[in-house]
Amino acid sequence: MKVIISGYGKMGHMVEEVLLAAGIEPVCATEDVCSVPEDIAKQCVCIDFTTPDAFRANYKTLAVRFKAVVVGTTGWYDIKDEVYQAFRQAGSVLVWASNFSIGVNAFFAAVRRACEVLKGHGYQPGVEEIHHIHKLDSPSGTAKSIAGIIEDTLGEPAPIEAKRIGEVPGIHTARFVSEVDKLEFTHEAFSRKGFAEGAVTAAIMADGLEPGVYEFKDLIL
Repeated sequence: MKVIISGYGKMGHMVEEVLLAAGIEPVCATEDVCSVPEDIAKQCVCIDFTTPDAFRANYKTLAVRFKAVVVGTTGWYDIKDEVYQAFRQAGSVLVWASNFSIGVNAFFAAVRRACEVLKGHGYQPGVEEIHHIHKLDSPSGTAKSIAGIIEDTLGEPAPIEAKRIGEVPGIHTARFVSEVDKLEFTHEAFSRKGFAEGAVTAAIMADGLEPGVYEFKDLIL
């Protein structure tokens, strides 16, 4: 498998570290993915950890040029329909997630199951997320995913409280409160490595997928 890393900040460096540990040497890591020659890009899976603005500017080029694209960038979900259409028309593979951590995806499944049990029993939900001060989108894509799962399954809207504190990699809590008790589920990331490991897992999967659009949680749960 050949991989190009789009975005060479902290996450890009961590993805590179995980790839090398898996015996996969990236073709390159770049801040200008659109400059990668098309003949090279067509052989590669692109792992994108850039910024919302960069992904919005680049997604059409990514769809056309690359064999497959794994998108860990968040903050673009308001144009999800346009992104999906671009990849489907190009006949390429898109795998995306609001959070590629394997633990977070298990967390999603646990919250969904809890909602199924709690539905109709008077529980009021809420979501809290805490991230480092450098995170650009607020609330986080992960928090929005949790709130979406709760509303879809429990049938109640889940207000999101977003906090930006220090260098916290990410803490997400789903809370359910009734007159008689409170139930909480929390996932805490200790570093960015879990996100990178999940993205690399997704890239390995993407390399063998039929053209189309896939959400990571649907591939592993």
